[in-house]
Amino acid sequence: MQLPNNIAFAIASAFAAAVSITAITNANEAVASATNTFAAGEYVEYTGGWSAANGRVFRLKAASGTTFTLEGLDTTDTSLFPAGQGTGTVRKITTWVPVTGVVGAEVSGGDGKTVEVPLLDSNMPVMLPDGFSATTVTLTTADDKSLPHHAALKAVSDGVKLTCLRGTLPNGGVLLYAGYCSFNESPSLAKGSVMAVKSIFSLQNKVVRY
Repeated sequence: MQLPNNIAFAIASAFAAAVSITAITNANEAVASATNTFAAGEYVEYTGGWSAANGRVFRLKAASGTTFTLEGLDTTDTSLFPAGQGTGTVRKITTWVPVTGVVGAEVSGGDGKTVEVPLLDSNMPVMLPDGFSATTVTLTTADDKSLPHHAALKAVSDGVKLTCLRGTLPNGGVLLYAGYCSFNESPSLAKGSVMAVKSIFSLQNKVVRY
């Protein structure tokens, strides 16, 4: 049990060139084969044939010049991660810009969806799982356009660029929200309240947690 107090947010503002994955394993933590210059602890965005991992950002547990391990990506279920179909590319995040003065962070969506199926031979329909609802993260920050994160948020929003919002908890836990950012520069104007701006992150897949 923990409180979100003192969580530190940062936004990915720059990525390196994409690196091609020539093979990737089905394992408790997937190991990708690729010529790279990565180091353990860095973060990469995966784009490839595994839809359950596509568009998510992972931390590297280990790396050499020819392989790297995607920490926490369990690909042993071949119904979710078909063998031989996980090739694609990764992009290393090269720049994180701290987001300061956060006054609120709200997560919506991500809940399981169901479909009601009527049965001809029964008066009781059944409910079948139908994936999950889309997830958004709304970050509210005190308005100060002189701070570095203001320009970073504006750049990824105006350029419609894929990015990642990282939240680092005091106990070392990490939350990675990868997707598109919509930044509204127009601040709130309520008497007696701090002027604030909002950034809405539309996730392209599930959150990654460490």
